[in-house]
Amino acid sequence: MGKILTLHGPNLNLLGTREPLLYGNDRLEDINNLLIQQGMSLGHSVICFQSNAEHQLIDRIQQAMNEKIDFILINPAAFTHTSIAIRDALLAVQIPCIEIHLSNVHARESFRQHSYFSDIAIGTIGGFGANSYRLALLAAHDHLKQCQLTVTVSERNTI
Repeated sequence: MGKILTLHGPNLNLLGTREPLLYGNDRLEDINNLLIQQGMSLGHSVICFQSNAEHQLIDRIQQAMNEKIDFILINPAAFTHTSIAIRDALLAVQIPCIEIHLSNVHARESFRQHSYFSDIAIGTIGGFGANSYRLALLAAHDHLKQCQLTVTVSERNTI
């Protein structure tokens, strides 16, 4: 049905060992495998990419446009609060996205409560640990299904 790109920002490569009381015990590899399997069961292909470097995430977002990616799931991690450049890349490619967080950023330090992505994303899901990714994939699936239904109805109306 669709091609979904999942982007993981800085320090998420340390999941499973990094502050497990805050971020859980799931490793990034486990989350990626879960998303790929869940995506296949929903009829989607899921591609996962992690980088600690802002420019690599920007390059991957721009590449997504050429690959005809249908949806982006993004956990910008600390870039949530700092990266206008990643925000601009997402706006430039015009691919719908969902912002993901493992923790509830609104229950944390005040500097973590501002996001450069929330207002341009379809929605934000956070506070559910690794399940935040699973919930975001389900939301992306519903969005893509709704878009497909809208296109189908539009095509019928033009005949």
